[in-house]
Amino acid sequence: MDYTSPTFLVIVGIIFTALVFDFLNGFHDAANSIATVVSTRVLSPGQAVLWAAFFNFVAAFGFGVGVAKTIGSGMIDPNAVDQKVIFAGLVGAIAWNLITWYFGLPTSSSHALIGGYAGSAVTKGGFEVIIASGWTKTLMFIVLSPVIGMILGLIFMISLQWLFRGTAPSRVDKYFRRLQLLSAALFSLGHGTNDAQKTMGVIAVVLFTAGYLKTLDIPFWVVLMAHAAIGLGTLSGGWRIVRTMGQKITALRPPGGFCAEAAGAISIIGAALGGIPVSTTHTITGAIVGVGATRRVTAVKWGVTRRIIWAWIITIPAAAAIAAFAYRVIK
Repeated sequence: MDYTSPTFLVIVGIIFTALVFDFLNGFHDAANSIATVVSTRVLSPGQAVLWAAFFNFVAAFGFGVGVAKTIGSGMIDPNAVDQKVIFAGLVGAIAWNLITWYFGLPTSSSHALIGGYAGSAVTKGGFEVIIASGWTKTLMFIVLSPVIGMILGLIFMISLQWLFRGTAPSRVDKYFRRLQLLSAALFSLGHGTNDAQKTMGVIAVVLFTAGYLKTLDIPFWVVLMAHAAIGLGTLSGGWRIVRTMGQKITALRPPGGFCAEAAGAISIIGAALGGIPVSTTHTITGAIVGVGATRRVTAVKWGVTRRIIWAWIITIPAAAAIAAFAYRVIK
């Protein structure tokens, strides 16, 4: 292997850009993992960030690479992709993440990556590069993941209210302050495994197109690098979005925080094991809405929720448009 060849240096540059995206994913989506545990005052922001970052990294050891394979070869024909397509796709995703971070919108880094990748690929090769079956599954879960999170959050919260109906609220809060450490850890595991795998898939395609991989299998060093990047990004924070996720959607107490995180974790880990790239942002927001709705429908601040939904809807086309423009500039 020639470590000084132009091709090798380009590949290193693109892998570095992918890891920057992964870092920003952790930075941008850190609030998904810690907003509820911070808003219920179970942990301070600093403690919560350390807790989430640790479990983001630990997720490297035990959840497979099904999502990475879907991103790598299940949505875009890898034979129609080159280094320019991947780099432009990453530019689109990173740009959109930074824009939404600036405005404090909890949009999906995952869908920004998918949109960016598709936008640059279609610009190069037309719509025939799209693998319809992979997109059908992913688009279906764009809708289903927040609904599943909402339904589970609603069921869990109603069940807890019934189980502890005769217990003083202060005692219930005391129990769930401890249990919320577990639910936050589980959600961070889900966030780490689902989101880091998307970057792994992109890196695998880069290596495959350059001939460094004969098949689209994910080397373990790629797994470790992706999880390290998302963990470091989580350590760096993302406090603008914490306030929206943890306080503006609905007020939370420890039992509600536990139910929201548990609902989100089950949904995301289940999807990861099935190789389905879902949005951790969508899922935890749906779960928080479900928990809030058990008090009364007006407990959910629907104005904020509508603003978030609109940001979700435009994420894929916006990232795709930026990536398409970037590809034309690079080309």
